Amino acid sequence: MKLIGLIGGMTWQSTLEYYRLINEMVGERLGGHHSARLLLHSVDFEPIEQAQHEARWNETADMLADAARALARGGADFIVLCTNTMHKVADAVESAAGRPLIHIADATAAAIQRRNLKRVALLGTRFTMEDDFYKARLQQRFGLVVLVPPEPDRQQIHRVIYDELSYGRTEPQSRQSYQNIIAALADRGAQGVILGCTEIPLLIRQQDVSIPVFDTTRLHAEAAVAEALS
Repeated sequence: MKLIGLIGGMTWQSTLEYYRLINEMVGERLGGHHSARLLLHSVDFEPIEQAQHEARWNETADMLADAARALARGGADFIVLCTNTMHKVADAVESAAGRPLIHIADATAAAIQRRNLKRVALLGTRFTMEDDFYKARLQQRFGLVVLVPPEPDRQQIHRVIYDELSYGRTEPQSRQSYQNIIAALADRGAQGVILGCTEIPLLIRQQDVSIPVFDTTRLHAEAAVAEALS
């Protein structure tokens, strides 16, 4: 079994899910008392969150590159960056590690293609919804049509992530708000919805909406396990 290198803490609530899912999946695949071989480097999210909102992306890249190098020194065979937003600096992280990085958008797109869908909605932080690092990868590498909500809805999605989900709070009114936003995207032709922030699956599950849900946390964990056991 390969040694997985996780960069977590963005936020620790979703990193908990990565740890649980990866270990459960390894146990299911191998049986017995098997669990994952992994290293976790969990960062302090506060300085990263501040740098995100001040567009100091080079500084965030440096912070995560340091984490990647530490994991490589520890013997990690590949890197899993446990966040959607910070894949904005994924190339810098992969380069610093000198190890392959399992890209969360690739794992998600592969699942969408298995369902033979072409037109999907994307929810996430405003950085993920508005910048090209995520949408363009889905469009150019996988031929997907990516829909994002209008500006007021993007603001609401972003606020809930940072003001509620990042603190582990799941509010019923926020769930209803997300459901309404997803329903509107479905009316625009979205065949499925990408939960493109690793905290959103804490709030929205498949039973909450009428179109297929693509849980990026679970899909990323599945891709990590597949690589570890390859």
